[in-house]
Formats: sequence, structure tokens, C-alpha cells
Amino acid sequence: MELALTIFAGILLGIGFLGTFVPILPGAPLAWAGLLLAYFSDYNEISLTILIITAIVAIVVSIVDNIFPITMTKKTGGSKAATTGSTIGLIVGLFVGPVGIILGPFCGALVGELLENNGEFKPALKVAWGAFLGFLLGTGIKMAAVVWFIWVYILSF
Repeated sequence: MELALTIFAGILLGIGFLGTFVPILPGAPLAWAGLLLAYFSDYNEISLTILIITAIVAIVVSIVDNIFPITMTKKTGGSKAATTGSTIGLIVGLFVGPVGIILGPFCGALVGELLENNGEFKPALKVAWGAFLGFLLGTGIKMAAVVWFIWVYILSF
């Protein structure tokens, strides 16, 4: 049973890493669930303090990851249409593959802002760039947290 916990913990950490760039998967919470399983295994030594700290990090990172694209879109002058477009672009991008996941928010924000501002390209491009930077920033922070979780897991053996 102990070995199964450890193996499943590793699988959850791997799926959590995938979730850092596949928006449909909650990366940080899944990776933290892997640490939680490892905590209960005799093969791993993870302190309760580390488990609590990583739980807080997983929660904060999950919230921040959802706020950054919206904040950056608004900060660059984006309308609600650009924010909605960015979200739709992200969802559509899931079906296109990795390039779609990266470019979806950008294209969605661009289209949304173009529709909102009667086709004015330059301001729409600025807003789309903001949405893209927000997506990259959120993804980067989430990925760093999950890599840290994986490192904690590896060191726990």
C-alpha cells in the first residue's frame, strides 16, 4: 500500500505539471494532492509544515494564475470583450494543441477588442499583448510552484 501511495503521488505530481500549461487541469492543486499522498507514505518524509506551506502556495498560485490575464488585459486598456475573447481563445486553443493554448488568449483578446473598438488594430494589439503576457506570467508562476513541489517530493525519499 505504501508503494502504491508513493507511485500515485508521483503520477499526480506529473499530471499537475501538465496542468501548468493545460488550463483544463488544475496543476498546482493536483501536484499538491501528490505531496499529500506522499506525506502518508512511509517511503517519503515530508513534514507537516512543508505540507501546509505548499498548500498555501498551491491556493495562492491558483488564484493568481486566474487573475493575471484579466489584470494585464485591463491594465493595457482592454474592454470586457477582450477579457471574454481571451477566455474563449484559451478554451478553443485547447483543441488546437500547445500552440493554440499559448496563442489562444492572445487571438481571443485581439478579436474581442477589435469587435469592441470598431476594428482599430493598434489598441487591440496592445490589449492582446497584455492578455498574452498575463497568461505567460500566470503560467510561469504556476510552473515554478509545481516544479518546487516535485523537488520536495524527490528530496523526500
